[in-house]
Amino acid sequence: MIKEMLENVRKQSPLIHNITNYVTVNDCANILLACGGSPIMADDVGEVEEITSICGGLNINIGTLNQRTIPAMLAAGRKANLLGHPVVLDPVGAGASFLRTDTALELLQDIQFAVIRGNISEIKALAHGNGTTKGVDADVSDRVTEQNLEEAIAFAKAFAQKTGAVIAITGEIDIVADQNTAYCIRNGHADMSKITGTGCQLSALIAAYVTANPGHVLEAAAAAVCAMGFCGEKAKQRMTELDGNSSYRNYIIDAICNLSADELERGANYEVR
Repeated sequence: MIKEMLENVRKQSPLIHNITNYVTVNDCANILLACGGSPIMADDVGEVEEITSICGGLNINIGTLNQRTIPAMLAAGRKANLLGHPVVLDPVGAGASFLRTDTALELLQDIQFAVIRGNISEIKALAHGNGTTKGVDADVSDRVTEQNLEEAIAFAKAFAQKTGAVIAITGEIDIVADQNTAYCIRNGHADMSKITGTGCQLSALIAAYVTANPGHVLEAAAAAVCAMGFCGEKAKQRMTELDGNSSYRNYIIDAICNLSADELERGANYEVR
């Protein structure tokens, strides 16, 4: 199943509308091209409905949230829902400010998301209406470990049931869950957190995977998370003593570009609970 999710992305080359943040917009465009999809970056309220109409999926990221883009996010999300297009939410920094938390909650109220992807503190902020997110990073006290994994899975399933979305919590152990089933994924490398935007790139990647695999949102989101983590491992192996985080970012994108379906099937490290 993991293998088929990637193959469908390459076959269908989904066009993804991104309303994403200015820090990582170029990386999100490149990861979409690398996986076999195609990006459009458009965040003016005057055109987002038209742009979303010609795309297959929508990725909303609140990383550099401002008053100009909030109406654009709402308009694009409503239009995508009307058209039956999957919408991904990346609630970057939810819990760090009232603006971010309140906007994310407003988006949740108005838009039906296919997938909500964030770190554990961001997802808790959405579930509880407040949080302890540290900037755009998860609070250490929220960290998902082997010791609290069952509790985190139960939380993800309950929030999936409440929102009707697949919940993807990424960190040391990734959890991708709907109300009944959770994928626990152990791909990735700790140094991925030293690159700005691997989470943003992953949300864009998830949008491509779920768009290319209608009816398999959970499996598609899990495959995208496996792909990103596995390519993080491959890219780390390629690093030399002269390489830093800039090279690591590019090596990850290269690894996504060259990833085969069979390689992903073998490299995906997950269990289903």
